[in-house]
Amino acid sequence: MRSPSAAQPRALAAVTPAPRPAAAPATSNWLAALHRTVHARHLAVLAFVLVFPFVATPFITFQVAAQSLVLGLIALSLTFLGGYGGMVSLAQMTVAGIAGYALAVLGTSSSGADIALRWPWWVAVPFALFIATLCATLIGWLSVRTEGIYTIMITLAIGVAFYYLVLQNYSIFNGFQGLREIYPPKVFGIGWRDPVPFYFLCLACAMAGYFLVKWVVRAPFGVALQGIRDNPRRMAALGYHVVAHRVAAYALAGLLAAVGGVLLVWYNGLITPGSVSTSWLINILVVAVLGGMRHPIGAFLGAIVFVLLQTFAIDLIDRERFNLLIGGVFFAIVLFSPDGLLGLWAALRARLGSRPGLTSNQRRQP
Repeated sequence: MRSPSAAQPRALAAVTPAPRPAAAPATSNWLAALHRTVHARHLAVLAFVLVFPFVATPFITFQVAAQSLVLGLIALSLTFLGGYGGMVSLAQMTVAGIAGYALAVLGTSSSGADIALRWPWWVAVPFALFIATLCATLIGWLSVRTEGIYTIMITLAIGVAFYYLVLQNYSIFNGFQGLREIYPPKVFGIGWRDPVPFYFLCLACAMAGYFLVKWVVRAPFGVALQGIRDNPRRMAALGYHVVAHRVAAYALAGLLAAVGGVLLVWYNGLITPGSVSTSWLINILVVAVLGGMRHPIGAFLGAIVFVLLQTFAIDLIDRERFNLLIGGVFFAIVLFSPDGLLGLWAALRARLGSRPGLTSNQRRQP
């Protein structure tokens, strides 16, 4: 017969829970997530965009690369609305123009009349972004109750109305002459309109917008927005406020377009009614569709192609007809790949990956 003192430790051991394994440090979890999402191609692209301005000419750095990043950021706002929200808006360039005009009026600019309020840049820029985002929210509130062609027509009408407003108003917008000599400030002793500094400024804003969209579409708000895109009635039956989600998407897209509008004004050094004309409303749609609206990177791919054609098409075709080449490239890409350049790349990868007679290891080899 066992003594109580000998049995007690075993009984306690039987009822005492086993010690839990130590929780993994937050740093290791973060590194594991980073390892799953960041691949070699991402590091190669990052190294390329960082080294590019030091090996390219100032003309290519400023005229092609920086302009592509700015237009890509504006087109990214349309990609977010159309690709993840199912709302095709032609007013994104209008929102960018509102930010540009607000910066020109509140900040420092020149015109025939003394219109500019000459606020310091660190006050004028946030106010310009706020005004443009607020206008984008109002545009969304007006248009989200429609779908398809009606949304396109409402946003197009708003864009055309703003164009004629700035064209005919001289007291605030200086009419068809616009507002000029709008340059980025000199901060930390750096002239931010010089090709290399301005390129890195645009790159930082473009990367921030890209990763913001990537994060939002995986967040609960982005998942709900995609569900509303696919079946708004079912999402409403599940308790989601469809209108509120769509208006919030317009607000976020408006913020992206507003940042692009400020950069575009600093790039051009001026803002005129031609910057928000109907042709530019369509051009942003062309940029977004060229790259593909199913991934945020498509906006920047489309912008690169558009800027290269716009810059060098004059060398290939008559100056009066260079838009014909741009339209022909756009037509060919849309005809053969409704998902733009990303669709062509996906189709090429699928075709190369399905070649008969290759093993899986051989398909991974370059």
